[in-house]
Amino acid sequence: MKLHELKPAEGSRKERKRVGRGIASGNGKTAGKGHKGQNARSGGGVRPGFEGGQLPIFRRLPKRGFTNPTRKEYAIVNIETLNRFEDGAEVTPELLLETGVVSNEKDGIKILGNGSLERKLSVKAHKFSSSAKEAIEAAGGTTEVV
Repeated sequence: MKLHELKPAEGSRKERKRVGRGIASGNGKTAGKGHKGQNARSGGGVRPGFEGGQLPIFRRLPKRGFTNPTRKEYAIVNIETLNRFEDGAEVTPELLLETGVVSNEKDGIKILGNGSLERKLSVKAHKFSSSAKEAIEAAGGTTEVV
């Protein structure tokens, strides 16, 4: 297949319906809206979730749970991914962003203890799990909370 042979799949492109273009088109005069009524009016129709005056389902169901407005979400890094850095390196949140280990720092970076660490690193992050802290110190490195 070459570039000039490319074409959309059969049925994937649909022409828009041109309404109100004469009686012969089948969508002339009332433009497919029928005669009068709420849906025939400009701006007519009902809002999403409206059930004709019946108590809507979102009001019939009980409220559940709680959303914490001050919740902090951390970008997670496992210690096994820290093996990509050379021995004795200082791993900072800026370095993790730069090297693409995390794509979005969110509210900070948390180091978790999944996997094993074979390098001696000095790691700076916003939070550490206890297993990650032990693994980093067992490998001869240091941890520092930023």
